Parts: sequence; structure tokens; C-alpha cells
Amino acid sequence: MNTIFKINHVSKVYEETKALEDIHLEVYENEFLCFLGPSGCGKSTLLEIIAGLQKQTDGEVYFEDRLHLNPSKEIGFVFQDASLFPWRTIIDNITFGLEISGVSKKERYEIARYYLNLVGLTGFEKKYPHQLSGGMRQRAGIARALANQPKVLLMDEPFSAVDHLTRLQLQEDVLEIFEKQKTTIIFVTHDVSEAVYLADRIVLFTPRPGKIKHIYNVKASRPRNRDDKLLIDLQNKIYSELLGIETNQQPEYSI
Repeated sequence: MNTIFKINHVSKVYEETKALEDIHLEVYENEFLCFLGPSGCGKSTLLEIIAGLQKQTDGEVYFEDRLHLNPSKEIGFVFQDASLFPWRTIIDNITFGLEISGVSKKERYEIARYYLNLVGLTGFEKKYPHQLSGGMRQRAGIARALANQPKVLLMDEPFSAVDHLTRLQLQEDVLEIFEKQKTTIIFVTHDVSEAVYLADRIVLFTPRPGKIKHIYNVKASRPRNRDDKLLIDLQNKIYSELLGIETNQQPEYSI
């Protein structure tokens, strides 16, 4: 597998608080990678460092073998809140990045309509964000990120604000996009079942300062069944780690 990101000994300190300590990780092209860990463990901080939205205190991040320092249109970001502009229609929210990049109006609207269809929002082009449900707004946020056709999609707990049934449906939507677009996805979550269901690999972080405790390879085939014994067993192993129960696992665990 080709490596798209190399994260070499990255640490982050805020004043006197150490958020991340000595993170070393490779992210592979076209994989679905989940960052999992307790609140405050630095997983969102690491995602923002990967995005170029903030700087690490120590270490380096390489994107496609180039030192990565600043945000790039090749890297899309979906936040916990869809963060749509309330004064723009849904289609105009989605075209915003393309507009800034100088793409013609005709082309950017064609691109936006394609991604609206991909996320199931065809027919809602002229609605405003306040007219959509939380789940629909998140779909629009995903479409906006995808419209720039990034090589990597970074997602920071994007479903944390929606109800459980909507969350399950959004998981299915993201998996469908992942299969169709072949985009590398790095997805932050604190939900163990979500990580196990979505990911090819799961990076489990320790409490602050965040370090990598284990990397789990999830070898269950797709499409997955949420009741698959392999997935349930892995969930139980991860819960044991999070609860501090000693196990005999190696730093790299496969199931």
C-alpha cells in the first residue's frame, strides 16, 4: 500500500499542557482510518495538525513525501458542526470553495449537483441551512468538502450532534462515498462501535498526553454486519483497553 501521510514523532504542547506526545504513524492511500480514544486525548488536535490547521510543537508531517505545513485543497475537512454559511443556499455553500478557486459558475454548479446527489440532497439545492435537519446539514458539509475533490477527507466527530438513528444512516452514507470515491478518510470518534464498523484500521490513543496505545487492523470484509462476532469481539477488546484492563495484546492487533 502507498503511504499518503507520514507522521514522525509529532508532539503538541499548549502552554504547560502536553496534548500529544511522540506520535509516529503512517496513513495509507485509500484506507479508512479511525482515531479513537477518550475525550481530551488529542485525537482532534492531531487531525488538525494533519490538516495544516495548527502546528505541532515537535516532529514532522509529510503528505505524499512532501513536508506538510499548510492547508491544502487536496485535504478536505468535515467539522463536528457542518459550519454552513446561514446566508447562502445549500448549493451555494457547496460551491464556496470552488468559487474561491476561480472555477466557472457553470462548472462549479455541475460539480455541486453531483455531490448533492451523492449525499442524497438532490432537491434541496435552494434551501437554507436552517431549513434542514442536523443530519442533512452534515451531509451538505460532506458534499462541500468533497466538491474540491480532495485526495484525503478528514472528519472530526462529524456525527456527534445527531440522534442515534441518523448517526447510523450517516455511517452508511460515508461508507458508500468511501467505496465510490476511493478517498482516503481519517475519522475521529470516541464511539467504539462506530470505529469498528467503519475502519480498516483503528488507532487507539491513551489519555492525555495522547500517545498511540494500539493499532487494530479490522479485517472483517465489507459490507459489514454490525452483529458480526468478529466486530463484537474487537469492540470488547477495545473497551477493555479503554477501561484499563490488562491484556496480552501486542502493539499491532489484527482481527
